[in-house]
Amino acid sequence: MKMKTLVTGMALAAIAASATAQVVGKMEDQIRWRQSAYHTMAWSMARIKANVEGTFNKEQVIEAANVIQAIANSKMGALYQPGSDKGKGWKETRLKSEFFGSPELGKIAQNFGQQANEMAKVASTGDAAAVKAQFGKLGEACKACHDKFRKDED
Repeated sequence: MKMKTLVTGMALAAIAASATAQVVGKMEDQIRWRQSAYHTMAWSMARIKANVEGTFNKEQVIEAANVIQAIANSKMGALYQPGSDKGKGWKETRLKSEFFGSPELGKIAQNFGQQANEMAKVASTGDAAAVKAQFGKLGEACKACHDKFRKDED
């Protein structure tokens, strides 16, 4: 019985340590990192858009889609610590306080991840029409979060 209690205690301690290990840096750093990630995704979205609206270059689309997929799957949620709706990274954060505790957040984030993964998959086919269709779905997934949790710039 003591061994079972010891193993359970060690497991709980490991879980607690891993959860706290995800929080790295000062609040300002966390805001700056997530702002940088979103700017990188915006640049990548612009690259895809330029390809679907202009001359299609499969390699450029794959590169951009892979960047978006990597960020979407990077566990950036650790950069949204309570209180990070206030403060400054590179500029004032635009995160709305409603982000914290929102029952819709998980669904919105999951959809974005799925759409980003699908974008990378579709990009690899080189099918310009399919890329354009998936780009629209990915854009809608981005917009769902923006509409709900991002303040307009002043």
